[in-house]
Order: sequence, then C-alpha cells, then structure tokens
Amino acid sequence: MPENVSFFAALAVGFFGGVHCVGMCGGIVGALTFGLPAETRERFGRLFPYLLAYNLARITSYTVAGAIAGTVGLLGLSLVPMQQAQLVLLGIAGLFMVMMGLYVGGWWFGLTRIERFGSRLWRFIEPVGRRLMPVRSPGQAFGLGLVWGWLPCGLVYSVLIWALSAGGPLQGALLMLGFGLGTLPNLLAMGAFAGQLSAFVRRPWVRRVAGGMVVAFGVYQLLLAGARLAG
Repeated sequence: MPENVSFFAALAVGFFGGVHCVGMCGGIVGALTFGLPAETRERFGRLFPYLLAYNLARITSYTVAGAIAGTVGLLGLSLVPMQQAQLVLLGIAGLFMVMMGLYVGGWWFGLTRIERFGSRLWRFIEPVGRRLMPVRSPGQAFGLGLVWGWLPCGLVYSVLIWALSAGGPLQGALLMLGFGLGTLPNLLAMGAFAGQLSAFVRRPWVRRVAGGMVVAFGVYQLLLAGARLAG
C-alpha cells in the first residue's frame, strides 16, 4: 500500500478511535490539568502550552516506537527470502487493518487484549512519570508526555504491529506519526469542545463509516498480497 494511503489510514484510526483514547488517557489529562495552579488552569491561553507539550511528547514517543518497529520489520526481511517476507508482512498488515477497522466500527473489541503484553514494561516506566508530578512547567509536561506515550494500549500496539510491515524505520515512524496526529484533536481539545467532538465520534454511523473504510484498506492489502503470491 502506498505510504500516503497508510498515513491517512492511520490518521483515521487515531481520530475515530478517539472515544477509546479519551477513556484511556482522559484521566491523565485531567490529572495534569487539575494539578496546575488555578490561575493557569482557568485560562486556556496559559493552559494550552502544557497540553500541547504533553501531547506532542506523546506523539514523539509513538513516532520513535514506530521507527523501532519499522527497523525490526526490515531486519526480519533479511532472515528470509525478500519477496516471501514482504508478502507475509503485507498480509499481516492487512489483517491488522481489518481488525482495527472492526474495533473502530464497534463490531469487535479483541484488540484490548493486546494491552496485557505491555503491562510488564509499563511497571518499569510508570514510576518515572510519577516523579514528574505535579507538573509545574511545559518542560515537565513534555517529559510526562514522553512517558505517557508508552502507556499500554491495544489500539497503539495494533498500529505498531502494522508498522512492522511498513518497510523501514522512516515508514514505521511516519505511520505512527499519522496515528498520533489522529488522536490529537480529542486529547488536546479536552474541555467544552472535546465533549462535542467525543459526541460526534461516538455516533454509530460515524464509527461504522470510519471502521468500514479501514476494513476496506485492510482487505485491499490482503488482496494485493494474495495477487502477488498467485503471480
């Protein structure tokens, strides 16, 4: 699948998976916000730099993880015949895109089970985040966001598995960057507008259309892998 299509597909997964993101990370954003002094918390112009730093750092962690996944996938290509490995990774990516589409559309929630695999790593990372609380500067918020980016999340992990087949570190990083940017509106705009945004993405028809689009991308990728194998 062309890189720009993968990027926009990941963007859609991040945005329309926003209800899950708000549920998983909304408490962290709330803790950051209510831990700030009242004069900062009550004026959006003062609060915004904290939220922006926090979320940009989170997306940075996603992008780094995507580069790592892309590198691992590229190294895997060297262990088996190149054409066969590419077809396998292409098929895996298509399968996970279908799974993500089913998740976004609200038809299947099995991806949440993947979060268990990250819980052990999180036990070592989470204490670092505690030391950065309470946040008193945008710099601290950025540091906390870097930690937050490694929070166990089935949706994030599924996109990382997708990044394994991206073709290399740059492609994997780009894919995770797209996903992270897709999650940004829901988490950056938490407040009055976030409520309206969450209500929009929660509408069944919106989620089904978005999920159907992602499933279609995945089916296309599976068909592409099958056609190359048959050829």
